[in-house]
Amino acid sequence: MHKPYEQKKKPELLAPAGSLEAFFAAMEKGADAVYAGLREFSARAKAKNFPLTQMERMVAYAHGLGRKVYITLNTLVKEGELPQLVETLAALEAMGADAVILQDLGVARLIRDHFPGLPRHASTQMTIHNLPGARMLRDMGFERVVLARELHLDDIRHISRESGVEIECFIHGALCFAISGQCYFSSFLGGHSGNRGRCAQPCRRHYRYRQNEGYFFSTNDLSTVDLIPDLSAAGVASLKIEGRMKSAEYVASVVEAYRLVLDAPERKRAEAAARAKEILKFSFGRVPTKGFMASRTPTDIAIPTLRGATGRFLGEVKSVRGDRLTFETKDRLFVGDRVRVQPKSDMAGKAFTVKDIFVGKERVKSAKERSIVTVVSPFAFKAGDAVFKVSSETAFTMSENACLKRLDAVKPGKIPCALELSLAGETLRIGAQAAGAEFAAEFPVGLLEPSTTSDMAGVLRAQFSRTGETPFELLGLDAPGFPSVLIPPARLKDIRRDFYRRLGEKVAAGVAQRRAEARKRALASLVPPGHPRREVKGEVTVRIEHLRDTAILRQQGVDAIILPVSRANIHQVPLAARKLRGDEGRIIWHLPFVIFDADLPFYQEAVALLTGQGFRRFELSNLSHFPLLAGRDVELSTDYRLFSLNTQAIMAWHELGVTTSTLYIEDDVENMAVLLGAPVPVRRRVLVYGGVPAMTTRVAIKGVKGDAPLVSDRGEEYEVAVRGDLTTITPAVRFSVTHFRGRLQEAGCGSFVVDLSQAPRERWRPILDALARGEGVPGTSEFNFVMGLV
Repeated sequence: MHKPYEQKKKPELLAPAGSLEAFFAAMEKGADAVYAGLREFSARAKAKNFPLTQMERMVAYAHGLGRKVYITLNTLVKEGELPQLVETLAALEAMGADAVILQDLGVARLIRDHFPGLPRHASTQMTIHNLPGARMLRDMGFERVVLARELHLDDIRHISRESGVEIECFIHGALCFAISGQCYFSSFLGGHSGNRGRCAQPCRRHYRYRQNEGYFFSTNDLSTVDLIPDLSAAGVASLKIEGRMKSAEYVASVVEAYRLVLDAPERKRAEAAARAKEILKFSFGRVPTKGFMASRTPTDIAIPTLRGATGRFLGEVKSVRGDRLTFETKDRLFVGDRVRVQPKSDMAGKAFTVKDIFVGKERVKSAKERSIVTVVSPFAFKAGDAVFKVSSETAFTMSENACLKRLDAVKPGKIPCALELSLAGETLRIGAQAAGAEFAAEFPVGLLEPSTTSDMAGVLRAQFSRTGETPFELLGLDAPGFPSVLIPPARLKDIRRDFYRRLGEKVAAGVAQRRAEARKRALASLVPPGHPRREVKGEVTVRIEHLRDTAILRQQGVDAIILPVSRANIHQVPLAARKLRGDEGRIIWHLPFVIFDADLPFYQEAVALLTGQGFRRFELSNLSHFPLLAGRDVELSTDYRLFSLNTQAIMAWHELGVTTSTLYIEDDVENMAVLLGAPVPVRRRVLVYGGVPAMTTRVAIKGVKGDAPLVSDRGEEYEVAVRGDLTTITPAVRFSVTHFRGRLQEAGCGSFVVDLSQAPRERWRPILDALARGEGVPGTSEFNFVMGLV
């Protein structure tokens, strides 16, 4: 049974720390915790991030203030990166990091088995959006779940109160147009995967639909100042500010604003919210939206007429003369302000610091709003490009050198220790517990005179709490039955120093030994490279959309089909079941990766109906599906949306009862070959043809229907399909590696998936024949297969 909901203390305010300046800004403005990334395995690879040595000091600094630091290891990890991951996890556990935020179950498995001192937080990239998903992670030992951003306040309240696990929600900052963790857009355009921390942000670009142009995928910024009391009352444990790519000024302003609202007494909430909104004007964000929290069908998340650049919009470039840009500024402008100019095309913007401002012919240090100004730019731009202020010379800032100096002064975090003292004759015995180790030492004290004090524990505690430069802090001291005696202060001081020195040697050796053993065990547990055995016959599984098309099972070269568990298909099952008698084992039912709590009853009934009709094979695409099928005699496989980019993740699926795993759609041939040859007890499937869902979103695209493609400035076409309250954006160019069939079989692949769900029926046979012959399909893309996944 999960623990019942209890009204908890004030939620934690969690801030981003993409740089040292931002880290100290968060600390100074009152964040309870920060999340920060390392140079490796961070979902914001373009942030400055931190080396391990710096992170250790940051953790110690935060702990000295009673704050926490969570480490973001929230990327998908390739097989060859697992040894480095083990080293990183060992170092993080040793430094006392407060938690690891992750999306890859391979990372979670290594932590669970070898580094249990690291609490696990589930990243929003895991697409946890319903109660079964949150409970699943609770049962897997996760301490916290960061929910998907597509949830209404009522959904958040329901999950928070019923899940029995801490819930974290984003409350401010940039929004992804796609459901987090389910975007392949950037990767499809060049291998820079958002799930590997390298998103190139194609959603911020300019697109055309019929005769209309706009920023159809560019979202406004989440801002939920008014909803903080509701989120707090709902039992949300942590309120998360997005922005590891943002400046220290941004972090300072946003933390200050939300701290004000969180700390305000109920009678002053409205006043605090109004003040907070004024402060947020200095955060240089985009237009604010409450996202899905306030409405299940918001209309202000993406407005195509608005450019999606971060910063305060100053105006459009009116003219360019040499290196001088002229525009009418909508805000005050100072020498020292930093601006970014965003081209009208889909090219990335460039930022620079304003060193000269001219109003007319006069050089000035500042200009008022609505002034026609000219600034000198080190980059070339054109008339019509947009100018944004991204930081202000007058805002909070702390130089990097000042940050480094402050960090250098930080001493390592103290190790809590508990002592128990006793006196036997002329010998003082001290027992200690620290860092999981026990230690005892004895010291001669000679004959002692009686003392008038009756609180010997207090006297000893006062002496042993003086830990000075030692690595310890006294957590507690007991002295049961200790007689009232007078130990000479000089002798007691010597004993204290000698004891802490010896304890330090013992604990340091123990910690180092335990860390080395855990690291060694973890490295030894990694799956060794296999010797691939060529698969002579590759099983072919075809993904189709409609139950009415199951006749494809009779076609040559088709071994099984995958069908979605949809309302239309389930409605037809009772009638179709007779026709399919005997073929139940060749049909796999696919559960959609998004099932909101309100829709769960339908899928529960659908699973009961299908199993009652003799169907046993199911394909899962979200962690919340495991509870739906628990206790049933079924065969489970995973879709590529349940990421399998390393053998540790595949072993995690095996532990959850999975027999077949579809390898990750973004993967490349080098990593895939290692996985196909690995000696793991899970069959591996490879998708060899299909449409790549560049983005799946709950955001309605304004003014766009599925009757014509969206076209980028580069001429790339994207098809839009709306199903219920989800929209899928798919590149018109399909993915295909059918011509690599032989190479995949050499690597050990014995199971291929061909997704024909978006292909016209007349193309089905030619595509299947191309795979059978090991030939390519004209006009398709190899995605990252050869080019490589960065």
